[in-house]
Amino acid sequence: MKPHETALAALARKARLRRLSPRAGLDFTSNDYLGLAESDALRAAAEAALARGVPLGAGGSRLLRGNHKEHEALEAEAARFFGAEAALYFPTGFAANAALIAALPRREDIVIHDALIHASVREGLDPSRVPVVETPHNDVTAIADAIRQWRARGGTGRAWIVAETLYSMDGDRAPLSDLVALADATESMLLLDEAHATGVYGPQGRGLAAQYEGRENIIALHTCGKALGAAGGLVTCARLYRDFLVNRARGFVYSTAPSPLMASVVRAALQLAAAADDRRARLMALVAHMEQRLRGDALWRASGSPIQPIILGSDARALRFAESLQQAGYDIRAIRPPTVPEGTARLRLALTTHVTAADIDAVFAHLAAERERA
Repeated sequence: MKPHETALAALARKARLRRLSPRAGLDFTSNDYLGLAESDALRAAAEAALARGVPLGAGGSRLLRGNHKEHEALEAEAARFFGAEAALYFPTGFAANAALIAALPRREDIVIHDALIHASVREGLDPSRVPVVETPHNDVTAIADAIRQWRARGGTGRAWIVAETLYSMDGDRAPLSDLVALADATESMLLLDEAHATGVYGPQGRGLAAQYEGRENIIALHTCGKALGAAGGLVTCARLYRDFLVNRARGFVYSTAPSPLMASVVRAALQLAAAADDRRARLMALVAHMEQRLRGDALWRASGSPIQPIILGSDARALRFAESLQQAGYDIRAIRPPTVPEGTARLRLALTTHVTAADIDAVFAHLAAERERA
């Protein structure tokens, strides 16, 4: 048996073999929180851009011929919208996160990240180049201790603290005010992944960190493929760091530029998000309804956000629950290690404006029946 076959067989024995499957059933799994991805408004924006001659492809990297006026218009709009000095557009949020963490910290610095940080950040980490410390989830004291210990060992550079403002698998928030205070007190940089907060939280959907944007020591990542309904990733930061990324971020320098058409669509999505208070209100009403359903449940605690984990423990159990729900007409997927820690395989319920309170009731009734059968 070939090594790759052996590896796939081992995943299958652990109930961790992944397969692509088509969309089917009522959406309880996408990150299209505001329902913009298939909206008439974004479709019209794309059609209007095509009508005025915006190309689909960039044809090269931004540093060569791929830089289009639509990229620059989007970045100017994003900087204004999020309240930052500058912005830079990447093909995906994953690419942006990996590029940020790989390019910005210097050899004399240290990177300190939350234990539940996204895989895109881990992709950019290189402990052989910059020291890396992982701290327990949402433990600001542990971060402060890591910085103090590093200084005591002779650390002379700058600490880079990395966190998600809303965690993608647990749906809980980072202690933002405490993180900002620590970054200020220790002269650290704070990298905030707003992927699941952009469009959903903050004034005009500017994210959970909206009040802190524009500070020299804060860099934020806003993905465009979740609540904004489009594609790509926007880094918002001081102009100094934007210029450095343009020169030194390999994922930017050596990548074909994002589609100019998509840049135009994202700009429209920002404008839609700014005016989407009604959609956000509907979404938060669904979150409140789900919290009511979970109130008093001894096993499953409400997250307080559109992301609700239903932790089931074993991989096989999570798969069985997911299959049962899918057969009942609900698109809910099992999330297994290594995406989540060992022993915490789960269903990840994502609320969007595609569903209703009655749909939520039906899902939880099915979950309750499945739990009784377990």
